[in-house]
Formats: sequence, C-alpha cells, structure tokens
Amino acid sequence: MTHTTTQDFDVLIVGSGLAGLTAALQLAPTHRVAVITKRQLQDGSSGWAQGGIAAVLAEDDSFDAHVQDTLTAGAGLCDLASTRYVVENAPDTIAWLQQLGVPFSQEDGCLHLTREGGHSARRIVHATDATGAAVQQTLIAHVRQMPNITLLEQHTLVDLITSRKLGLPGPQRCLGLYALDGATDEVITFRAPHTILATGGAGKVYLYTTNPDTATGDGIAAAWRAGCRVANLEFIQFHPTCLYHPNEKSFLISEAVRGEGGQLKLPDGTRFMPQHDAREELAPRDIVARAIDFEMKKHGLDCVHLDISHQSPQFLQEHFPNILARCAELGIDITQEPIPVVPAAHYTCGGVLTDLGGRTDIANLYAIGETACTGLHGANRLASNSLLECMVFARAAAKHIQETPITDRPALPMWDDSRVTDADEAVVISHNWDELRRFMWDYVGIVRTNKRLERAAHRIALLQAEIQEFYAHFHITRDLLELRNLVQVADLIVKSAQLRRESRGLHFSRDYPEVAAPAAPTILVPPVQR
Repeated sequence: MTHTTTQDFDVLIVGSGLAGLTAALQLAPTHRVAVITKRQLQDGSSGWAQGGIAAVLAEDDSFDAHVQDTLTAGAGLCDLASTRYVVENAPDTIAWLQQLGVPFSQEDGCLHLTREGGHSARRIVHATDATGAAVQQTLIAHVRQMPNITLLEQHTLVDLITSRKLGLPGPQRCLGLYALDGATDEVITFRAPHTILATGGAGKVYLYTTNPDTATGDGIAAAWRAGCRVANLEFIQFHPTCLYHPNEKSFLISEAVRGEGGQLKLPDGTRFMPQHDAREELAPRDIVARAIDFEMKKHGLDCVHLDISHQSPQFLQEHFPNILARCAELGIDITQEPIPVVPAAHYTCGGVLTDLGGRTDIANLYAIGETACTGLHGANRLASNSLLECMVFARAAAKHIQETPITDRPALPMWDDSRVTDADEAVVISHNWDELRRFMWDYVGIVRTNKRLERAAHRIALLQAEIQEFYAHFHITRDLLELRNLVQVADLIVKSAQLRRESRGLHFSRDYPEVAAPAAPTILVPPVQR
C-alpha cells in the first residue's frame, strides 16, 4: 500500500542515547524536535555505560594532560583539533549535567573522581558504577517534560531522503527520512530541514558484544547509502573484560575494576599482564584485550579470571554495587573469588566522517556520538571519552542548527510498497544474522590476517546479494532492516581493515605486525549513485 501522510518537524533526531537526547534538550527551546528511536527511549548503549565521563576538574590535572593521554591511547591517529575541542568543553558539559540534577558520586561535598586505564590522573566523573544509566534517566525525565519534543518509540530508520534521490538541483542535502512504525507496520515519511543521526555503534556485527541488541550500525549504513564518507571503521574496540557466563550474554565488568587494583589471572592463579606490558592491568584496552586473546588461544581457555577479592567487601559494595549484585545473582561471590571474563566487541571508534559541528558530507545531515567519526578516538578510544564526545558534539550540532536559517521544504514522495509481498521464511533472516556475527568474530576479530579478511569479504558479498533480493521483494521488517545495516557495516569494516597495511591500536594484523608511517585515517568514499 502507498501511504499519504508526511510528518513535519524542524529537526529529526534518530536515536535516544546521550547524544540524541542532549541534542533534543539543546534544541527544544527554539525548534520542534522529533526523537525517533527503534525501541524504548532507554534501550540504547548509553544506559549500559558503567565507567563515567572524563573531564579535567582536579587542581593537579590539565587540559594538556587529558589531550596527551587521548593521543597516546589513539596510537597517533587522533585529530588534534577535535581532541582539544572535546577536552576543553568537558568541564562545561559536566556543569550542565549537574544543573539537570544527574546524581554524580560525591566525596567531602565535591565530585568524586576515579581513575581508569590510560589516564594519567583521576578525572573520571561517575555515578557509582552505573554512570550511563544515571545520566540517561535524568535526560529522559527532562525530555518528557518538553512540549517541543515529540517522542516516537518503536520507529526504525529505513533510509534518508536526499535531494539527489529526488533529482533536485544544487548541492546534495538531506530533506528527511523514512521510518517503519512498529505499531502500525507502516513506513512513515518524515520531513525536516535538519536531521541528526545518533544511532550508536555496530557491536551486534560480532558474536560477543557488550552492546545491547539495538547496536546494529543503522546510522552508519544509512549515511553511507545516502552518499557520506566513513572513516576508521577497522578500529573496533574490544572490551577486555565481559562477564563469561551462560546466562549472561553481554554484562560488562568495568575498566574501573582494574583501575582499583583488579588483577587478571589464568585459571591456576598466575598473573599474565606483567609479561605483556609494563603498565600491567592498567595498559590501554587494546593491549589488554590482545593479551587475553593470546593467553586464551595459547592455553585453550574459554575465559580468564579477573580477581579483585583482595579488596574489602565494604569497598566493593561502595565502588561496584551493580557488578557485585549481578555476579552474586549468577552465583559468583566477587569478595571471595575471581570473575570469569572474555573480550567482547564494545565500541565502534570509526563511523560517519564529521567536522567540529557534527556536520557530515551532506548538507543538513549531522552525525553525533558513536555513529560519528570525529577524529577524537583515533586507533583506540580512551576510557570515558565517549560519553563526553556524545554530549560535546550534540551541543555543537544543536548550536550550528540554531544558527542556520531554515530552508524550503520540498514535497517528499511517500513510501510505496504496493509491489512487495510478506516474506514466508523469516528463518532466512535469523540464519544470515547468526552467520554474519560468527564469521565476523572468527575472521575480523581482535587479531586479523589477509586470508581471514578475504574469507569474510567473500561471505559478505553472498549475504548482500541475498538481502538485497529480500529487501526488493518483501515487506520490510525491523529484523530485515537491522540485518541489511549490519551487513553493510560489516562490509565497510572489512574494506577498511584490508586497506590498513600495518598494525596500529585496535587493528592488529599478523601479516603487517609493524606500525607504518605516516599515520593516516582510513576514509571510504561511497560510489556516486546515478
């Protein structure tokens, strides 16, 4: 059927994590905003972030030190201007969150600052070990009170609508989007002078991930299809310590556990990090993840152990109440025994290429948060810089939109699915999904080789052909859209990895173990659509 309704707004925001909600709150006083999210407001990755938000607030700390720590973790690939911009805007961002009433942990009437791997000082503002959830809940409460913000849950992005697709003259610009309404099963046309992609990362492209089910790379794939460049997608951060348990698929054991003295051990109780790096457990994540991967393969282990039982029960209750409680539910007493952990895909360092205002290659289209590649993370994200990046660039994009005069709104075509039928075999989608995640884990994981990447590329090409056929002939569903996006992003990850003929940060290739000079980002340019 063909639908005839178009919904009009001043700004469309796709995604309801910290980046999307921050942008919505900044824009609400001046613009009519729609927040489009494919499940509930709280279902993105932001609410799962445990560690905290990095900001220079202590007297013995400095912007230069925070910049330097970021550059060191980023293995020579961070963009200096972007890094400095984020670091210098951090204290202001924390003050804004405090004004909104985020319940940050205090000590003696001041913000408690913790330390994490890769940081040279205590500069992590946190709410115990559930910072993301505390910030997310506070933002949701404020967003719900804003009359200018329309919240559209259970709406999945289908595609962006651009002037090129409509054959309009002038530079390429974004005019709106199509989204599938889960309640009515209809595709709705949304029109707006500005669109912000804040859809998070693509962790679900891997078998083991700390991300929620929503992390399917929707914004990255849609922006690429629309004609945006993407950058540095080979740099997928694997969190070294995800809980290994049959009843828990993605519970993260925070970096801060190692920051507060947690030790990594083999099953026989031997520590192994001293053999891998002088910084031991406080080495950057990529080094720790490779060390664990190496020890697991060497000894044929399903997991390694993270031991913090030398700390007092009172200390653990105070610092890690959620980790303590969740492990206890699964029968693991962390006051007495170590936590079984494995590495898992955690953070997408690359994404849609943007400038310091969150702008993409297409006019009126912005990308913020994990969807974007701002240059901040380089080849490896420094802990607790990501929640910060979400908000700094959300505020920058909002400011740019507020300063931009609203342009004309051309009529947009409705979505037409009159020639498609209902799919008779949903099993095809779930099978392809499983296959993709498994071979990405095996072939494009923590350690890569040319041969593994070739195998992955071959399988992706087969899947793409199958999905394209499905997409053309059948009524779309959220599962199909997510699979289409995941396969697209998997393709971009593999292409990026094949172009990088060196090992740097999160990208480690056995065929090219050395670092090459000069350091340069991997930028993919989409083919021009006729």
